[in-house]
Amino acid sequence: MSVEPKQPREACCSKLKLFLASLAFVYFSKAFGGAYMKSSITQIERRFDIPSSLIGVIDGSFEMGNLLVIAFVSYFGAKLHRPRLIGIGCLIMAAGSFLIALPHFFQGPFKYETSLSHSNTDNSSESILPCLSNHSLTDVDDTPDLEAKTACEKAAGSSMWIYVFLGNMLRGIGETPIMPLGISYLDDFSREENTPFYLACIHTVGILGPMFGFMLGSFLAKIYVDIGSVDLDTVTITYKDSRWVGAWWLGFIVTGTVILLSSIPFWFLPKSLPKQGQEQSKSKSTELSTVAEQENFLPEENQEHEDKEKPVTFKELAKDFIPSLKRLFKNGIYSLMVLTYLVVVNGFIGMITFKPKYLEQVYGQSASKAIFLIGILNLPAVALGIITGGFVLKRFKLGVIGAARVSFGASVASFCLLAAQIFINCDNADVAGLTVSYQGIAEVSHNPQTLLSQCNMGCSCSMKHWDPVCAYNGMTYASPCLAGCQTTTGTGKQTVFHNCSCVGEMMTSAVNMSAVLGQCPRKSDCDRIFKISMALSVVGSFISACGGTPGYIVLLRSIEQDLKSLALGMQTLIVRTLGGIPPPIYFGALIDRTCLKWGTKQCGGRGACRLYDANAFRITFMGLVSGFYFLANMLWGFLYLKIVRKQKKLALMNQAKQNGLEGNGVASGHANINIAKNKEDTDKESTI
Repeated sequence: MSVEPKQPREACCSKLKLFLASLAFVYFSKAFGGAYMKSSITQIERRFDIPSSLIGVIDGSFEMGNLLVIAFVSYFGAKLHRPRLIGIGCLIMAAGSFLIALPHFFQGPFKYETSLSHSNTDNSSESILPCLSNHSLTDVDDTPDLEAKTACEKAAGSSMWIYVFLGNMLRGIGETPIMPLGISYLDDFSREENTPFYLACIHTVGILGPMFGFMLGSFLAKIYVDIGSVDLDTVTITYKDSRWVGAWWLGFIVTGTVILLSSIPFWFLPKSLPKQGQEQSKSKSTELSTVAEQENFLPEENQEHEDKEKPVTFKELAKDFIPSLKRLFKNGIYSLMVLTYLVVVNGFIGMITFKPKYLEQVYGQSASKAIFLIGILNLPAVALGIITGGFVLKRFKLGVIGAARVSFGASVASFCLLAAQIFINCDNADVAGLTVSYQGIAEVSHNPQTLLSQCNMGCSCSMKHWDPVCAYNGMTYASPCLAGCQTTTGTGKQTVFHNCSCVGEMMTSAVNMSAVLGQCPRKSDCDRIFKISMALSVVGSFISACGGTPGYIVLLRSIEQDLKSLALGMQTLIVRTLGGIPPPIYFGALIDRTCLKWGTKQCGGRGACRLYDANAFRITFMGLVSGFYFLANMLWGFLYLKIVRKQKKLALMNQAKQNGLEGNGVASGHANINIAKNKEDTDKESTI
């Protein structure tokens, strides 16, 4: 007979674990797709020849998709079949990924700007005379007529980035149900003490997604965009070049397929499950392991809303929406937590979007290596930090105050390591006429006229072209013509330019007056500085992630049971709207201001930036990120004090209730006076 009652419990647990595994996989797949999108930002920017501010708008379209539907999905979705809604979301995400890849199949072959392509049609470069030949390079500086430009842009497919924008927006719409409905479903049907560990498991598996996403991005960044359709021997640039475009489109086909597969289990899961372990008698109360903690931590006036089942009709749900919102935002701790997350996400989104470009421009790393290092170093540190935070909560059975303390401490420590990175930098790359003069004296210039010097004045060079060559004196020149090179030998990537008159203008004259294709590598000590910066970044990522799960528990424990889905949805809505859409745009616009050399589009006009002022980039980028994290720490400190005061007040109220049961009405009245007094003190302290 004893075997019978165990059957449903086992079935319940197995279904909950199936949901847990499915949610973990969908977290992995959505993070895989999202990270690949972030890692492809530079490739998309170069492929469509657009500035960082516009790439910020494209990146923000994901959050725009969320904004369209999240409030309704979170609120109405909680009353409907949550697993199936998650499955539908996955299908929409997959469709968005495939749409992003579509422009590649409509555009023609990628044409990068190079001085060789204008005259080297037969691939025999012996006849090229970069300086002396007055070829059609100068014609590029002239503005083409409108009709010719329109025809050119149509052929080049320069407005195809709109497909990427719309596809990313679809990804945002599809991702909407996963977090609020998935987490609330799990929290509703699992034991209270298991929730932190389950959340940590989901987020840890989820963090593997970005790891694989960045590694895929790094791998595909080395493969030429038109792989299979062009002869790679005719390509004169390498993956280290700022004009190179990798096979960005291929990754979106891969990520779309993975997301499609992750949707399958959700079609077979039930609408609801019995509460995990409900058949067993309640265990001894601990600080985190009982429902009582959440009930006590919530405002007393909200208790009346619990256990009221309303008819699931659209009219009734809609009528209750505004009152539910008012009730939610009257919760001071919830509102302050949303504000703190908003500030943190502004800094984080800006940082993760442009971190590969930052490593590329400030430390001279290739786009592929920068993406790879983020995926192989920073993201495992984040995964370890998340699981460590969850383990600490479960091991020491920390309550709301303990969780807030861990999260606040982690935030302060990670900020200190982040701020230190502002002072760790390499010097600008030596580029004649842009970061140094032709004589080798350091002088940053945004004026294109400084590209001209006595050594190249008679060469009829275009100042718009970016086709860098590295001379044997360690100086980079914007093009072979601007280096004053007279003759060439070799073909393709092996082309060598000789008798470059500007190379001899250096204060320390070089014996060899030759130059080769591509930018010169940074100074040797830059690698050592880069390693120090990455070490600080990795340790900071780990410490910051340790506070992730505890912070999430504080959020979950501060909201009522019936408002949980709405609260998580509204938090995501606000954070994604104000913390996801604007940062890539204003970070991109500010980064554009540090550009020293803009590329030229195939049809004329300004393209993507080819070279940045490394020092200005570092101060702008890291200064802005550090500012956001400093503000977040101030808010966390205030939030922690508020939580401590609330807990003290609740402890007094509980004590007063116990005294009221044993004592008379006078003692009860005395307790009320003390509580009121305590409230006044709290109000006074908060105003200070």
